[in-house]
Amino acid sequence: MANNNLIPSPLTQRARSRPPKQHASNNPAVRLLMQEFQLLQREPNEGYQIKLLRNDNLFEWDVAIFGPPDTIYAGGYFRALIKFPPEYPFSPPAVRFVNKLWHPNIYDNGTVCISILHPASNDTRSGELPCERWNPTQNAHSVVMSIVSLLNEPNTSSPANVDAGIMYRRWKEHGDLEYERIVKEQVEASKLEAERDGVKVPTTVHEYCVRQGATTGAAGTDLKDAVVREGDYRYPTMDLCEDMDYAQDERENGSMEVSDGGENQGSLMQ
Repeated sequence: MANNNLIPSPLTQRARSRPPKQHASNNPAVRLLMQEFQLLQREPNEGYQIKLLRNDNLFEWDVAIFGPPDTIYAGGYFRALIKFPPEYPFSPPAVRFVNKLWHPNIYDNGTVCISILHPASNDTRSGELPCERWNPTQNAHSVVMSIVSLLNEPNTSSPANVDAGIMYRRWKEHGDLEYERIVKEQVEASKLEAERDGVKVPTTVHEYCVRQGATTGAAGTDLKDAVVREGDYRYPTMDLCEDMDYAQDERENGSMEVSDGGENQGSLMQ
């Protein structure tokens, strides 16, 4: 007689295939990511929107990054996936753009190459200072804001995309418009994706810097188990929009020459 105990029922099989429910109390990384995600929901940010890639996974985020006004990326809608490691925040996340993005510090497959995403190291041969690399005081917000700044201030000394780096230098140093043409074509293509996704992309400094409406997680996301206290999580302030507001005021007053942005590469972009 066959032993039916050896044959799992369909109900048992389905139960085994379900991903385990993530409880904040079980895993420090889950607890921290839950806090960060909830805070970014309550404190929506200029320049990007977030949601979970899947309801049951706090380790993968879907981020929509908007091209900063007054740059060649203005009006762009660039989706990126952030994947956090189990050791977060002691190890950095990885970021990969879903859209095609021609940029010196973005590989052909969309992977972002930036110091803040590199693990801590004292290797002087890398050309990066230890303070520029990842450390546990960084978080998802500081990563995304660094990438936003990276768009218009790339590091061409050690590019991930060598051809884009050469083309960018020709654009800045000799006025060759090929780099600008490619980026603007990609921006236009991204606008169609934003339309399909029902996303309104900010196009002016005012729209960009006034905090966006609160974003939502994937439908059905349950984050009720997290206990978030303001003192438990540091929320870094970024000066990007303050600088943009100042620059616009100066231009309107006629007291500022518009820079092409080719100088003073940001230290985070090394």
